[in-house]
Amino acid sequence: MKYSISQKYNTPELQAKMMGPNPLKLQEEMLINNKIPAGSLVCDLGSGQGVTSIMLAHDYGFTVYAADLWSEPQVNRDFFDEMGLTHEQIIPVKADAFDLPFEKEFFDAVVSTDSYNYWGRDPEYLDAKLLPFVKSGGYIYACVPGMKKDCHDNLPEELLLSWTPEQLIYLRDIHYWTEILNQCKDAKVISIYEMEGNEELWEVWLNQENEIAVNDRKTMEAGGGKYLNFIAFVLQKK
Repeated sequence: MKYSISQKYNTPELQAKMMGPNPLKLQEEMLINNKIPAGSLVCDLGSGQGVTSIMLAHDYGFTVYAADLWSEPQVNRDFFDEMGLTHEQIIPVKADAFDLPFEKEFFDAVVSTDSYNYWGRDPEYLDAKLLPFVKSGGYIYACVPGMKKDCHDNLPEELLLSWTPEQLIYLRDIHYWTEILNQCKDAKVISIYEMEGNEELWEVWLNQENEIAVNDRKTMEAGGGKYLNFIAFVLQKK
């Protein structure tokens, strides 16, 4: 697919802030025909160094709380200022996804790009930890790296070139995620699907020279991408 929105962010400075396969393209594909009204108050959950938050505020017109446990809010605030985003448009927050520091029913929507798999595999997470902070009728849009078919019982050698079996636990197939989401009581599943992008999402990330990207190259250069995909899902709170 064409990633027309993401293309404008195709600079070395912004690419260096990515923490995995191109999150801007992932987010753009996930939000095609999204139902979140412009002007909504949105939590970018697992926002990393804030590149996805900038897109949400600038291109979609949301007021964004950039929530991440591992990034420093002041560093992200300086970045947002450099990019011309005001304190009213984006608010950086240090937050644990299991203990969110917000008022109940605070957000119109939650968007999570390439991080939900780290905490959302607990089938009780949605009802107990996330949905209480979403208004009735509000949405959750999330996408995660996954497997085309679960192979944890016989992990391919290509995948083990970059990741341990423990690290690969975070990668699951669409059937796994369907079972997890269908256990949610307080939201209905609008859709769950395998995303179109794959190799082009990895391309920019693998060209980075940080330690994690260099390590990931081992699997992808050996053809391990044939086992992997990205999975997106949309829920609406009842």
